[in-house]
Amino acid sequence: MRNLRLHFSRSQQPDFPLSGGVCWLVRGADGQIGISAAESGSGLAQLCLDRAGFWLRVCKGVQGMHVNGRPIRHMALLRAGDILHVEGTELVIQAPVARAAGRHRRQEQYDHDPRVLLRGVGGRYHGRSFTLGPARLIGRALDADIRVDVPDFAEHHASLQRQGDKVLLQGLGSARGTWVNGVLVRDAVLTVGDQIVFEPMHRFVVESPVYPEVALPVSVDDRFLDAGTRVAQGKSWELRWPWLLLAATVLATALSALLWFGGR
Repeated sequence: MRNLRLHFSRSQQPDFPLSGGVCWLVRGADGQIGISAAESGSGLAQLCLDRAGFWLRVCKGVQGMHVNGRPIRHMALLRAGDILHVEGTELVIQAPVARAAGRHRRQEQYDHDPRVLLRGVGGRYHGRSFTLGPARLIGRALDADIRVDVPDFAEHHASLQRQGDKVLLQGLGSARGTWVNGVLVRDAVLTVGDQIVFEPMHRFVVESPVYPEVALPVSVDDRFLDAGTRVAQGKSWELRWPWLLLAATVLATALSALLWFGGR
């Protein structure tokens, strides 16, 4: 999670930076929704940001909590670009967006590696995936790869194109922009984990289902291994040594037989 912040859409409160740990959504004395670093009797939900992710835990008995239009009763895993509705107050989880430096031409030669893709998490394309290689056209036109059939949506709204290890979002003259991680942009450089919203219910996430394996060096000083690694290595040897002993016994028996019968 990169420099997340909670943004109040109607500017009821200033943006609240999320640097890790726990904070609370609370109802103030004036009835407005705010953020508190400590739990109180007016707590509505707990927000927890740690290495495992960003979690929303709804307090017991609280109703009217929604994430992207979906009611939440207990817990939800959040990401940048999600919209929270709390008793009529709208909060957007925002993260910095890398803006494109300039316009890019359509690239005909691209990386055929299908491991970077666009997965639908809301709307018509929920659950569908689109590989990102050649330019993908988003718009209302019939020739669009990702068609957003909304009356006031542009026929050619934007394109998504793979260039090396980057995914470029490029606007195509539409009057409205595209929401990336809760921030309205026209052009942007996308990375794995970024959430893109073309319309309130048309949500996508850039994903890579395959991750490179990280191999340890051949010779590793035990001082630089954490406790979990040392325990895992110890268990590995505990499982291997009986088989090594058995193999040595079989080999010794075979050599003894060879010497015995060979000498005769």
